[in-house]
Amino acid sequence: MATAAITTRDFIEAFAAELAGGIDAAVETWMAAMESALTDPELTTLGRMNAAKDLLEHYKNLTGKKQLRPRRPLAA
Repeated sequence: MATAAITTRDFIEAFAAELAGGIDAAVETWMAAMESALTDPELTTLGRMNAAKDLLEHYKNLTGKKQLRPRRPLAA
């Protein structure tokens, strides 16, 4: 009977890959929702801004965050 041994490194690499995949999927879901809110042709400009603001408030409510920490601007 053969047994497979897994090293600590193998476990950490597999765990990190799964975690990174989950984070990527979550970020893509939120960004797709934001893109949809900002590009909905059925809405006015103000409607799009309100949809984006509603999405942000929904995120804050789900995470329990009252205020998001400011980040450095993204490099162009």
